[in-house]
Amino acid sequence: MKRVFALVLALVLLSGCGAQKKDQGEIQPPAPVAEESQGVDLMADITAEVPQVTGAPDGGTAGAVTGFGLALLRGCLDGGNTLVSPLSVLEALAMTANGAAGDTLAQLEGAFGADLESLNAWFYAYGKGLPEAEGGSVHLANGIWLNADPGLTVERDFLQTNGTYYNAAVREVAFDPALADEINGWVKENTAGRIQQIIDEVPADAMAYLVNALSFDGVWEEIYRADQVQSGTFTTGDGQQRDAEMMFSTELGYIRDEQATGFIKYYEGRGYAFAALLPEEGTTLEDYVASLTGERLRALLTGVQEDVFVDAAIPKFSAEYGAELSRTLAAMGVTDAFDRDRADFSRLGRYEDGNLYVSRVMHKTFINVDEQGTQAGAATAVEVRAAGLLGPTETVHLDRPFLYVLMDCENSVPIFIGTVTDIA
Repeated sequence: MKRVFALVLALVLLSGCGAQKKDQGEIQPPAPVAEESQGVDLMADITAEVPQVTGAPDGGTAGAVTGFGLALLRGCLDGGNTLVSPLSVLEALAMTANGAAGDTLAQLEGAFGADLESLNAWFYAYGKGLPEAEGGSVHLANGIWLNADPGLTVERDFLQTNGTYYNAAVREVAFDPALADEINGWVKENTAGRIQQIIDEVPADAMAYLVNALSFDGVWEEIYRADQVQSGTFTTGDGQQRDAEMMFSTELGYIRDEQATGFIKYYEGRGYAFAALLPEEGTTLEDYVASLTGERLRALLTGVQEDVFVDAAIPKFSAEYGAELSRTLAAMGVTDAFDRDRADFSRLGRYEDGNLYVSRVMHKTFINVDEQGTQAGAATAVEVRAAGLLGPTETVHLDRPFLYVLMDCENSVPIFIGTVTDIA
């Protein structure tokens, strides 16, 4: 049975009390937002554009994605289990950044670790070249809902860019209570049911929703047999012992640096893998994560020792995580976007009665790891308002706090990155 990791990012653009007509741009035809929508399809009569992007995603930007993910994870560490999706958070924020200008855009690019033009090109190439395998595949979808109230003007270039690089569908709809059901239904469909709800209501001053959904189906290349699952003990960071079901296997793929050892376990087709890093005794998980850089983590993920077998053990675990990310992003240098006076989203559009600014960035995730594979999901809402021994065998048993990455092996970027400090 295939397992799914699903992820949703919703960028909620909220403004004052009215809205206004949107200028239509020429955008690459996207996947439909929702068949049941009664709104106007702004892409119906638009000519497709093909960006001048060739080849595979560049490694430099992939390194920036990894670095962004680590910075985001560090900002969310609170002593408990943590799980963020840098790939999806970054894609959602990049779509939003296409509407930013001035210092607001510069701060976003600083947090990204890459300029927006490069990031747009990277996501376009990444979406076109996703690894496809029988036991592991990623599905991406982007949708934009705009308020039909005539008070909001959205810039043509903003729609053009997000349509071209992110294949975003755009609909102009009435922002009534029924819209929440429509968007949540779209999210549920595009995450294979992993995320049931991303918004609970449509505020009176909501102007637009930009939603990204990501789902991943993954089955272990070597599914665990019943005799490979045994009772064991997981020791938490503060020394408490938990009963755990440990899944034992031998993996050909060893990871090591000065402070941690680990391994990778592939999903079918080897396009994706679960990578785990266990800090050495005497090094806390928090200190290890703090010591990592994007370059170091990427080097670990690309420098697997495939001639070393690993006596590996993974605990069966499930975790849910939620955080409001505005302070984390502010600590990463994104400050003007959250300032009602200084925020500059003029390239997105304008609202006649107030300035557009980001008020909240909400992120929720879920993961389940068991004998068959992995299920994971995430949701983020950005709210914008106006105002065979070939060498030695190593042992890595994940029986104390560890770092893990659900990774795209071809591009060596993390789809999810998280920590396990306790087993429920």
